[in-house]
Amino acid sequence: MCRNIHTLHNFEPAATTEEVSAAALQYVRKIAGTTKPSKANQEAFEKAVHEIAHVTQHLLDDLVATTPPKNREEEAAKARARAARSGRYATA
Repeated sequence: MCRNIHTLHNFEPAATTEEVSAAALQYVRKIAGTTKPSKANQEAFEKAVHEIAHVTQHLLDDLVATTPPKNREEEAAKARARAARSGRYATA
């Protein structure tokens, strides 16, 4: 359920609004225990996603990196290689 929550700090290019929102959505889904809230909970669910995304963006803006930014493509390639070595995922 939380596969879309990735490290967003210290990457070049910086995390997009969409990435921050996707992470917030996954977080709220995990906490709520559902991927789709009932109509009665829809407003609270959406409000939580919005607020968490907002606070997350502030956190990312305020964090100071002491190391050079990582390259997104290189880090994704490393993750794919680790997944392939683990044997848990099929390789294409």
